[in-house]
Amino acid sequence: MADCYINIFVDGDKESKLSEAGLAGEIKDVGGKKAIQVKASEKEQKKLVKGFPDLAFDDANACVLPETAENTVFDIICNAKTTDVMKMAIMKIYNPLAGKAPRSAQR
Repeated sequence: MADCYINIFVDGDKESKLSEAGLAGEIKDVGGKKAIQVKASEKEQKKLVKGFPDLAFDDANACVLPETAENTVFDIICNAKTTDVMKMAIMKIYNPLAGKAPRSAQR
């Protein structure tokens, strides 16, 4: 596995937020749609796959996150004014304990 990308597709509202953050130049054409791409390392990709088992990667090793996670990453991008946010974003969207039963305290 190599680095992967998270595609965040952009509509009019998101495009204006990106412009306000000075990131309008980051908008690319991905499959005929406007999107920004967030680079994720191999380690971050493994966490994404573990946290979102239904996540599918295309031939370009890019994926689209579920809506709530995508919105969280987008908000972080706008606040940080950069697309290099995966180290911070992974802490917000990845829950390593998701789906595991809570342990009872042993006494």
